[in-house]
Amino acid sequence: MKKTLYIPDELWDHLKVYLQAHPNENPSSVIQSALMEKLRPRNGANLLELAGIVDNAPAEASMNEDYL
Repeated sequence: MKKTLYIPDELWDHLKVYLQAHPNENPSSVIQSALMEKLRPRNGANLLELAGIVDNAPAEASMNEDYL
């Protein structure tokens, strides 16, 4: 499915520079990767436990300064 997006000229210029350095990518692949990263679920509990800061932290711990 095709969709139309508005991308400001300045941002598009940055994308063109990036693509010159990464010729194996195209605008669509970069935008899809950025969206997947931006929209992926965040679970700060695992990171806090790994760092040894908090044991059994709830999933929303990364959004709450009380756990730090």
